[in-house]
Amino acid sequence: MSILEAPTAEQIAQHYSAALDSVRLINKLIAKPSRTSNELDTIKRNVEHLELMVAKPFWTTEDLTPLTDAIEVGK
Repeated sequence: MSILEAPTAEQIAQHYSAALDSVRLINKLIAKPSRTSNELDTIKRNVEHLELMVAKPFWTTEDLTPLTDAIEVGK
């Protein structure tokens, strides 16, 4: 996919699925009573991933609320 091409519906679904994986991981790690430095780095990387994803212009009817909520919780 080039920069000028819009992603297909299947590609958007894959992006959304990957973003939800990040949401689940952030929520799982945040729920722990304590976190290792490695887990904190994992949260940071996943928050950065979600920030990039919510800024994408190709979303259609996907609910981005779980993504934005996980960004907030992860910060």
